[in-house]
Amino acid sequence: MGSGAWSTYRLEDLLMISPRVYARLFELHNQELWPVQLLALTLGGLALIVLLRPSLGGIRLVVALLAVAWAFVAWSFLWQRYAPIHWGMAYAAPLFGLQAMLLITSGTCRGGLRLSRHGSVRHGFGMGLFAYALFLHPLAAVATGRGLMGAEVIGLTPDPLAIATLGLAAMVEPARRAWVLLIMPALWCLQSGLTLHLLGEQGAWLPLLAVAAAIAARWWPARVAVN
Repeated sequence: MGSGAWSTYRLEDLLMISPRVYARLFELHNQELWPVQLLALTLGGLALIVLLRPSLGGIRLVVALLAVAWAFVAWSFLWQRYAPIHWGMAYAAPLFGLQAMLLITSGTCRGGLRLSRHGSVRHGFGMGLFAYALFLHPLAAVATGRGLMGAEVIGLTPDPLAIATLGLAAMVEPARRAWVLLIMPALWCLQSGLTLHLLGEQGAWLPLLAVAAAIAARWWPARVAVN
C-alpha cells in the first residue's frame, strides 16, 4: 500500500464498533448485572457521605471501594464484554488492575491520604466530580437517547468510575500521591471522549471536562477558598 493511500483514511475509519454496538454494550451489561446497580449506587452514596465527613478510616474505606470497583470493571466490563469486540481493551484491562493496586497502596501506606480542607477549590471540584459520577452520569444515557437500560453506573462501568476517581484525586493530599492516582482515570477519560466523539455521541465533552476540572483543581493554590 502506497503512502498516499493512508491519506484517504480518517479517524472514524479506525473505529471497531458502531454507535449501536457501543450502546448495546451497556444494555447487555446492565441486564446481566441487575440488580447489582442498586448496591453500586448505595455504596457510592455511602462513599459520598464519608467524603463529606472524612476521617482516616473513612477515606481508607472509600479508597478500598474504588479499588474493588476498578478491579471489577477491568474483569467484568473491559475483559469479558468490551475486549471481544475491541482489541485495545485487552491492554486497558490490566491498566485498570494497576489503578486498583495504586489506590490500595496510596490509601494504606504510611500517612495514608487526607482531604483538602472544606471550602477549598480542590475540595469543591472533587466533591462535584464525585457527585456527578454518582447521580448525573447515569442520566446522560437518557439525554443522549440510550435510555435507562444503557445507563453507566458508578462501580460497574468505566466512565463514571474514572470520573469519581478524578474527583478523589482532585482533593486528596499529599499531592504526589494525588497526581499518581489521577493519571489512569485521566487517560481513560481522554480516550473515552475521543471514542464518543467519533461515534457522534452528544456527551463526548463530559469526560474531557472532568479531566480539565480535576487538573485545574490540582493546580489551584491550596489556600484559595470557594467564594
